[in-house]
Amino acid sequence: MAESVDSPDSSDVDAASANGRDPESHSTVRNVVLVVLDTARATSTGPKTTPNLNRLAADGTHFDNAFATAPWTLPSHASMFTGTYPSEHGTHGGHTYLDDELRTLPESFADSGYETIGVSNNTWITEEFGFDRGFDDLRKGWQYIQSDADMGAVVRGEDLREKLQATRNRLFDGNPLVNAANILYSEALQPAGDDGADRSTTWITNWLDDRDDSRPFFLFCNFIEPHVEYDPPREYAERFLPDGASVDEALAIRQDPRAYDCEDYGLSERDFALLRGLYRAELAYVDEQLGRLRAALEDAGEWEDTLFVVCGDHGEHIGDHGFFGHQYNLYDTLINVPLVCHGGPFTDGGQREDLVQLLDLPATLLETAGIDDPELRAQWSSRSFHPASDDDPRDAVFAEYVAPQPSIDRLEARFDELPDRVYEYDRRLRAVRTREYKYVRGDDGYDRLHDVETDPLERDDIAAREPEQVRAMQRRLEERFDPLAEAGESGEVEMREGTKERLADLGYL
Repeated sequence: MAESVDSPDSSDVDAASANGRDPESHSTVRNVVLVVLDTARATSTGPKTTPNLNRLAADGTHFDNAFATAPWTLPSHASMFTGTYPSEHGTHGGHTYLDDELRTLPESFADSGYETIGVSNNTWITEEFGFDRGFDDLRKGWQYIQSDADMGAVVRGEDLREKLQATRNRLFDGNPLVNAANILYSEALQPAGDDGADRSTTWITNWLDDRDDSRPFFLFCNFIEPHVEYDPPREYAERFLPDGASVDEALAIRQDPRAYDCEDYGLSERDFALLRGLYRAELAYVDEQLGRLRAALEDAGEWEDTLFVVCGDHGEHIGDHGFFGHQYNLYDTLINVPLVCHGGPFTDGGQREDLVQLLDLPATLLETAGIDDPELRAQWSSRSFHPASDDDPRDAVFAEYVAPQPSIDRLEARFDELPDRVYEYDRRLRAVRTREYKYVRGDDGYDRLHDVETDPLERDDIAAREPEQVRAMQRRLEERFDPLAEAGESGEVEMREGTKERLADLGYL
C-alpha cells in the first residue's frame, strides 16, 4: 500500500473543515488527478497497446466492468462532473450546455481549498458549454494562443462547409488576429500525429515544476488522440498495422463516420482492419503521454500523495455492428470503458469485477479526498466505489442516448437524401445492464436483449425468446427513469430554467 501523507498542520485542518473536507476521514491522498482517454474502449486496451495503463493497473486497481452513461463526449463528461445521468443533467445533442444550477466536481474541490486545473483537448469540454465552472484555469489544447474566444466550433465541423461557416461566425469574436492564428494552428499547423497530447503533457510538467502553491490540487486532463481522425505518429502506426500494410495505405482511407453511416461511401473488411491498427496506435501514443504524466508527478514529489484516475469517456465502433464512430446506439463497444485508479486505498487493489459507472467518480473521488459536499451529494446518482465505502454496490448499470449528434437535420443538410436506416436512429435509447443481461429500449418501440455471459459481443437478440426477462428489465429501467413515453416525441428532457435561458442566449431555442 502507498504511504499515508503526513498529517496536515492546524491551518490546513481549519481550512479543510471550513470548506467541507474531513481531515479525520479514511483518506490517504492529498491531490486528485483525473485523466480521460477520449474514445478509449475497454477491449482495445492491454499490455501491447497501453503498457503504462497496464502498469498503473498492476500497481493500483483495475475495474473490468466500468460503464459510461452515454456513448459520446458531452453527456458522458457531464455525468462525470455532476454524478447524474443524461436525463438528469439534460446535456446532450439537442441541449449542449451544462446547466448552471448543477454543482460540479471541480467546484467542490475549489470550495474545499484545492487549486483546480483543467486541460481539455476536446472542444466540447470548455466554458462555451459550461464545463469551466470551478476551474482556476481550463486550458484549450487546440489553441496555439490561449484566448477566451473559442474557435472550437471550427474544429468540430463535420466537413469543410461546416468549418467555413463556423469560421465566418466566430472569427470576429474577440481579437480576429488571435482567432485566425488559432484556426490556422488547429486546421493546418498542428504537428502531425498529435492532437494536443504532447503540448498538454509538457504544460502540466512545467506547471508541476513551477508551482509554489501549498494547496492540494485537482487536475483534469482530456487526451483526444484516439478520436477520429486516427493519425498516429508513423512509428506507432507501423507497430499495429496488419502484415503487409503500409502507413500511407492506412492513412489514405477516408475517415468520415457520418458519411459512412449515411452510406455516402463504403469500407471493406481490410479497410477496417487498417483503421483498427491506426486506432490502437493512437491508444499506444496517448499511453506514452500517460507515462510522462506519471513521471512528472513522481519527479515533482507528488505521486505518493495523489489519487490518479484514468478512464475512457466512451468507446468506438470501427466496423462493429455495422457502424463507424460512436453515435446512434448503446452497444458495450461504446459504453464499456477502461477505468484504473492508483493511490491511497486503490494502491495494490487488484482487479475488481463489480459493476461501476463513470458517474460514480464524484462520490468516489470526494470520499477518497475526505470531502463532504452536501449540495453535490443532494443532486447525484453517484455511488462511491472506495473500498471502505458504505454505499451499496451496483447490481445494474444504465446508459442513455437522448438525441442524435449530429442531428438528422444536419445530416440532411449535408447529404440531401439519407438511407431509411438513418431515420431509425432518430430516437431516444436507454440501456440497463446486469452481470447476466443487457437490455436496450427505444422510445419508438425498438428493443433488444442479450445474455452477455454467453453473448458478450451482443450479436444474438433473445428478446422474442425471453419475454419474461424483457419485462423484468423494462421494470428495472422504469424504476431508474420515468417511462420513455413521458419524454415526448422529440426525445427532449425537461430542462431547468437556467438551461433554457442559456440556450436561448446561444440561439438554440
